[in-house]
Amino acid sequence: MPASPSGALRPADGQTVGPAPAGPPTNAARPQWRGLARAALRLQSDVLEEQLNSFIQEHGVIAAWEELMMPTLHAVGRKWESAGDRYVEVEHFLSWHVSTALRSARLLLDTTKTRRGGPPVLLACVPGEQHTLPIEAVHAALLQCGQPVRMLGAALPSEALIAAVRRTGPVSVMLWSQTRSLANTPLAVHLTRMAWGAAGARQQAALLLAGPGWRGVTVEGAAQPQGLREAINLLAPGTLRLSR
Repeated sequence: MPASPSGALRPADGQTVGPAPAGPPTNAARPQWRGLARAALRLQSDVLEEQLNSFIQEHGVIAAWEELMMPTLHAVGRKWESAGDRYVEVEHFLSWHVSTALRSARLLLDTTKTRRGGPPVLLACVPGEQHTLPIEAVHAALLQCGQPVRMLGAALPSEALIAAVRRTGPVSVMLWSQTRSLANTPLAVHLTRMAWGAAGARQQAALLLAGPGWRGVTVEGAAQPQGLREAINLLAPGTLRLSR
């Protein structure tokens, strides 16, 4: 079954920072979840945009991802899977709007507290990996928490990531892999051994390996967060209490 360019896949493909939800949330997000799914099926751009943006403004990025975006993406994926590849246009439509909302979150929320000049977090997909929605959620959540962050996007060549690490001196690097065949263990090991700065004062970034592609892979010195909230706690310790 083909995947969409933006990466919102059927549940079996694991397109989340954390485990797939079993179904609609049982909290206050349930009405919004159902409304978002209906709007996606009807290809209603204005409704999708309004609901996503309103939820982010009211509840913040992490709640929007965990309680609204993920459940809806998985529901559309299940519908696609059970309907024999129908509704592909719905999946593409919804994932594009989720991506747009995540990238707009900085404008919807007060991110003026973002620290200036501090070492950033680098976010990137392994070489060949095109699925970016989960690290877009990480990017938006880090901005909301006030953590400087640089998004390097999909399918970043190893040499380009290494050059970016040397250039920016990040505090952390998150490397996303959707599928096991793309998980680049040699690159991860190389990143754990990198250091920069003046002799005698060299620093090293913390490495996070995120996504289902890393399951079963062990890289000494690298953490493997199991969800968006855990990832933010590792990438920006102590900041979640400052966000919604």
